[in-house]
Amino acid sequence: MLSLESQVLQRHLAFFEHKSVLFAGGVNDDFPMQIRSQGKSVKIWSCYFDYVNRLKDKSAVHFGEIFQDQADLIVFYWTKNKQEVQFQLMQLLANSPLNQEILIIGENRCGVRSVEKILAPFGDIGKIDSARRCGLYHFCLQKAPQFDVGSYWKTYQNAKLGELKIQSLPGVFSANELDMGTDLLLSTLNQKISGEVLDLGCGAGVIGAFIKQHNPQINLVMSDIHAMAIASAKRTLDENGLAGEVIASDVFSHIQGKFDLIISNPPFHYGIDTAYQAVTTLIEQAKQHLKAGGELRIVANAFLPYADLLDRYFGRHQVLAKTGKFKVYSVSL
Repeated sequence: MLSLESQVLQRHLAFFEHKSVLFAGGVNDDFPMQIRSQGKSVKIWSCYFDYVNRLKDKSAVHFGEIFQDQADLIVFYWTKNKQEVQFQLMQLLANSPLNQEILIIGENRCGVRSVEKILAPFGDIGKIDSARRCGLYHFCLQKAPQFDVGSYWKTYQNAKLGELKIQSLPGVFSANELDMGTDLLLSTLNQKISGEVLDLGCGAGVIGAFIKQHNPQINLVMSDIHAMAIASAKRTLDENGLAGEVIASDVFSHIQGKFDLIISNPPFHYGIDTAYQAVTTLIEQAKQHLKAGGELRIVANAFLPYADLLDRYFGRHQVLAKTGKFKVYSVSL
């Protein structure tokens, strides 16, 4: 099923005629493959591994935070994260020739209207369609921006993290400061940890790096679906002289082996909607990835029904800490 954005793009197929096409941003359906099946040259740049992972044909897909290729037409799917959008758009524009043509499509509730202000300094932009609660904009590049990826990196420290320096790119969870949920989760890590540890949905790497800092003998694996998060977590480890493996995985899709501790501050927003599928999968499949006596520990907004999920798949749960907004849950095999 096509997204609302792609349904709007279907009304404008004339733009795609006799052109190589690059899809970028928050594309999350099969529309690029439908275009490709019509004989057109299609490339996809995605920062989201869950999307890349479910595509049957990955030959035209680049997964990563940096992209250097070009096409006659760029189709950019707007997302709700304005910082991430700017990082990706400026990168694309800096690598494009003058008169580069771009279609920008996004839901109105995600703030796509702000694209006019963002891109106006660099060329001609105008809205060409409004349907399915989306806006479609056409842009032609007249002045390429400068793009220096180094200027987008942010660093922060927090007394509760000791000497750790957290490194992050735009759009990464907990990119600018220690969030309250992670803070509460870290407060429960007051005993020695050993063995194999998996930080699932690691973001900038705060949780995994904190555990490794205090328990240097552990074997650490961190994973995320977001290319910018993976790059950030790797850099957090490197900058702090910590060893660990950071991989792309859609929950457990590319996780090998079993762990003594699986720990997570799992996301519950996809786009701008609340979604539980990733967390349901995490709790459903955690048993298969835990050693005997291993523990799953997660933090969650207190209103989310994770206790019911834990009881369903583990038969019990403990609440290790809670505030008015968050709870830290633990279950063991």
